[in-house]
Amino acid sequence: MSNPVFFTAPGTLDGLAPGSVFVLDGPEARHAVTVKRLAAGETVDIADGAGKRLTGTVAAAAPNELTVECSGLSDEPRPGIRLVLVQALAKGDRDELAAETATELGIDAVVPWQAERSIVRWKAERAAKAHAKWQSVVTAAAKQARRAWIPEVRPAVDGAGLQAAVAAADLAIILHEDAVRPLRRVLEAWQDAGFAGDGSNGGREVLLIVGPEGGISPREVTRLCDAGAVTALLGHHVLRSSTAGPAATVLASDILGRW
Repeated sequence: MSNPVFFTAPGTLDGLAPGSVFVLDGPEARHAVTVKRLAAGETVDIADGAGKRLTGTVAAAAPNELTVECSGLSDEPRPGIRLVLVQALAKGDRDELAAETATELGIDAVVPWQAERSIVRWKAERAAKAHAKWQSVVTAAAKQARRAWIPEVRPAVDGAGLQAAVAAADLAIILHEDAVRPLRRVLEAWQDAGFAGDGSNGGREVLLIVGPEGGISPREVTRLCDAGAVTALLGHHVLRSSTAGPAATVLASDILGRW
């Protein structure tokens, strides 16, 4: 069984080496000791959320501190091709579920999107709270998946903001039931054309765009395609907004050699 993972702030693992002692404190330590009930002698991983991972043995467990003796350190590079889920805001927490599941499956970043047909609206104070909740959900999912990287929940975008993101992306795909080309063919064609690269230029980003329950409006599709996006069919069935992104993450990870 893999080691449980607990997160610390970026930079706090710098300078450590095998034999060093690291003390984890705060909410993560409380969770490790009071919820997971870790005790001396057990093995754990401590990750900084930015690719660095410490593996070690619990030396002592106090209510708010977990003392770990380091046995190894590793740096996990960011993928050369990064997958970004653009998730339209949806009712009933389906959008959060999509972000959570996609994180477990390997998404690298999430962008909340205020689509024209989104019933849920993020405004003022609610927007800040909702964004923080999404980041909390994504962090917990990354921990569950034993990831060393915590996906970033980027600022929410409206239509104009998404058009700008599409224009800046290496590939932007609208998952749409009326598309002609399957997602597999779109990704394979992009890869065959040599655009996927090897990540030596700092990495490439692929946007996977998912609409709300009511779908993406024709006007939005037109504007996004004008900005450089392409439409793709995910499968024979129309998936819920909470399912489409995770399903596309799995397929893209396989085709683009991330798995």
